[in-house]
Amino acid sequence: MRISIIGLGWLGKPLAMYLKAKGFEVRGSVTSEEKCAKLKSDGLDCCLLKMSPHPEGKDFNKLFDTDVLIINIPPRRRAQSDTFHPEQVKYLKALINQANVKRVIYISATSVYPELNKEVGEEEILTKENTSNPALFDAEQLLWRGKTYDLTVIRFGGLLGMERVPGRYFSNKENVAGDLPVNYIHQTDAVRLIDFIIVNGMWNETFNGVSPMHPSKREIYEKNFKDFRIAPPKSYRDTSDKSWKQVTSSKIQSSGFKFVYNNPLLFDYSPF
Repeated sequence: MRISIIGLGWLGKPLAMYLKAKGFEVRGSVTSEEKCAKLKSDGLDCCLLKMSPHPEGKDFNKLFDTDVLIINIPPRRRAQSDTFHPEQVKYLKALINQANVKRVIYISATSVYPELNKEVGEEEILTKENTSNPALFDAEQLLWRGKTYDLTVIRFGGLLGMERVPGRYFSNKENVAGDLPVNYIHQTDAVRLIDFIIVNGMWNETFNGVSPMHPSKREIYEKNFKDFRIAPPKSYRDTSDKSWKQVTSSKIQSSGFKFVYNNPLLFDYSPF
């Protein structure tokens, strides 16, 4: 099976290495010649593709000669408007249709869910008005609308593990919301979940990718301090009036997927 990954970044590269080790024919894209040269030296088939939002690059048409196309280019909401990412996906969909790609996986995020002060799952009705991430919501809807391919959307929680230690981002900060539940997934499980969906032919579905357990942010930061001596937040604020959500992954688990890291308190990290 041929698999193409648009976006060989923090998640895409280990995914490509994992799939290649299993015997799949894998190719992917990055946005700079330097990154591409490095990935080629690591043994990956790589080309240059930058969605600006229209496609720019070199030799990227070969990505669409594939059995499965994985779109893994998260929106940069701080740097781009909420309309930019859907425009990227619009151009990608045109290329998908032109090449007659049969199967597509879109990497989304649990940030599409509104903060409803309860557990939320894939059956939650999302609208333009209630979504917490309009860019992802619009991109998902665009891919579903009038599709000529099999599509599966994966909504990942916070992607952590390796050098991404959550406590590092809030070290010595003040007034941190510590009592809210986390919705995290380890990089290892994210890679395995994508592979699980491909191997088992789980198409035309939406799945949440989130570790089953949801400790509080405070518990996570204090554990990071204990394990890595990362200074915890200087202070926490009252979150009694703060909206939150707890995202369930029961759907993918009921399909037979088993997490390596069920509890974010036990995530494995590489030296950093």
